[in-house]
Amino acid sequence: MNNELENAVWSENIIVADGDYIDKVAFNLIVNFERMIGRRIHNADIARWIDCIALDGGVREGDNNTHVIIIYGKESKRLEYFTPGNYMQELNGKAFKDNLGEFTITALPVEDITTADDMFLDILQNVCSRDEVKRIMAVPGEGDIHSRIRSCMRNMRDDTKRVTVFAMQPMPGGNFNQEILGYSLMSALGISSDEIKEK
Repeated sequence: MNNELENAVWSENIIVADGDYIDKVAFNLIVNFERMIGRRIHNADIARWIDCIALDGGVREGDNNTHVIIIYGKESKRLEYFTPGNYMQELNGKAFKDNLGEFTITALPVEDITTADDMFLDILQNVCSRDEVKRIMAVPGEGDIHSRIRSCMRNMRDDTKRVTVFAMQPMPGGNFNQEILGYSLMSALGISSDEIKEK
């Protein structure tokens, strides 16, 4: 567990996201939908995306506190397809407030001694074990991380916590809620369902 998180005072709501993965998905959506709807699509608005993830995870309007943890490969300096996107200069240690409450962002590079998936799972298990955390929204990468999350969640029998896992397609089984990641990213990219229906 990263030292910065070890002694953290946890919020009631936690979002954990794999930055390299969400950037890749945003890029793919931009390329595919620019072709489909015939217009330029600008970078995703990170605050809007975070709001959509929070709403899908059960956060409602009010004076909430949400801690957003974005992990990323050390070679990555920024989210290329989100604005703002620079991990250290524009995201880490920054916060914003809106009708869903206050969001505080921590951006953490994956250390040499671990992998992105191991680090993600370590953080997820840690936040799941905290009494003060009530809602957890997890946006993992691709591959076997999903089966590892399923195994991890199977051991967690805590009805006081709502865990929502986001992926691009539904995952089989799991002791958690599921949401499709693409919807929140499309909203943050400014792609409306009406534009798609017209094509």
